[in-house]
Amino acid sequence: MTTFVDRVELHVAAGNGGHGCASVHREKFKPLGGPDGGNGGRGGDVILVVDQSVTTLLDYHHSPHRKATNGAPGAGDNRSGKDGQDLVLPVPDGTVVLDKDGNVLADLVGQGTTFVAGQGGRGGLGNAALASARRKAPGFALLGEPGEARDVVMELKTVADVALVGYPSAGKSSLISVLSAAKPKIADYPFTTLVPNLGVVTAGSTVYTIADVPGLIPGASQGKGLGLEFLRHVERCSVLVHVLDTATLESDRDPVSDLDIIEAELKQYGGLEDRPRIVVLNKIDIPDGQELADMIRGDLEERGYQVFEVSAVARTGLKELSFALAKIVGEARAAKPVEEATRIVIRPKAVDDAGFTVTYDEAAEVYRVRGEKPERWIRQTDFNNDEAVGYLADRLSRLGVEDQLMKAGARAGDAVAIGPEENAVVFDWEPTMMAGAEMLGRRGEDHRLEAPRPAAQRRRDREAERDEAQQEYDDFKPF
Repeated sequence: MTTFVDRVELHVAAGNGGHGCASVHREKFKPLGGPDGGNGGRGGDVILVVDQSVTTLLDYHHSPHRKATNGAPGAGDNRSGKDGQDLVLPVPDGTVVLDKDGNVLADLVGQGTTFVAGQGGRGGLGNAALASARRKAPGFALLGEPGEARDVVMELKTVADVALVGYPSAGKSSLISVLSAAKPKIADYPFTTLVPNLGVVTAGSTVYTIADVPGLIPGASQGKGLGLEFLRHVERCSVLVHVLDTATLESDRDPVSDLDIIEAELKQYGGLEDRPRIVVLNKIDIPDGQELADMIRGDLEERGYQVFEVSAVARTGLKELSFALAKIVGEARAAKPVEEATRIVIRPKAVDDAGFTVTYDEAAEVYRVRGEKPERWIRQTDFNNDEAVGYLADRLSRLGVEDQLMKAGARAGDAVAIGPEENAVVFDWEPTMMAGAEMLGRRGEDHRLEAPRPAAQRRRDREAERDEAQQEYDDFKPF
């Protein structure tokens, strides 16, 4: 059964925002007390966070679909809906998040590092929030926005200072078991190690981590064996250690050719040319192994390698190797640039940036409007409510969409699409006639909610109404 997974495809869906509420306050002796619809709650985010206690992506391999909760809708009496709960997903240290095209979205290294994989939708405004001096009684509310839904790929790259590379059964697992407290599976057959093992080593005042990379054979960088699956785990390491078997029983192999083959695979994988290398000649406790180590040591040193002869079984040469690795790791850490405090860069929009674009699609014979605000307003509009549609038209007009459509050559009755091509709202454009709108009254006005008139004014109005009624009777009374 699978117990280690270092690459998964995750389908995340953030919570939808709750709809706003359209409500009118009513109570005894005050049936029309004004709009009191509350706002909808915000949808929950999907957040990835590094947790040191998590070492594999196995949970997401079994359950790749994750969704945050939705925001609650608003209610009357100015009650806002409850925000959706964020969904926090723990991931191992060293997780890289990519999109479907392979572009890196985040590199999560360090306890507590977070990345918002899915942004929750905004809650819709209730009619109480939409009310103003000119629009006193809105009969509509805004809809909540849908949460962000997307597919991401997560890859785990082990965060270690030292990587042990070599042929299967070269003794990497045995070496890591005696250098640290790690307890990997050890046996006398190839491909015993099916997952990267990680151990912590203390050498003097230096503490560093060491990992073994299983399954490197000829053709590993092209997918043979298990090498391609685990080669990514060496990318973060500061030093590479070639573990060579000096007591191999295979007649067609020798330590030098093993080194050349592994180096060729690392070169084809790419990105590791600048890492320092150390060669470890393992299994010198075997007489033939010691003889072979003595024969090839000079050749390896001529190539520029620092060579150590060790025996994981007899625990020979481990102290020298451990301190040599600690020195290289310390130098690599000291060479890293000091991370400066995060600088906030503010990039204001250009003064002539309208926030949207209007283009003509000749193939579809439609004018396309793209922009953050128009597309968000479309998502917030209840198209079953005529007043809400009119409010959308007012917002687009104030933004300048109608002016740009006219400049682009649009005429009454032309098709206009707002939003992405695959999910656009298409309608026949009719220019807003401000004069006609003024005659019909402003959207959301209700004379029943006007301020009460003084008693003297009400008396004069009643007298005027009686006089008008008497005059109508005199004009039309029979002779």
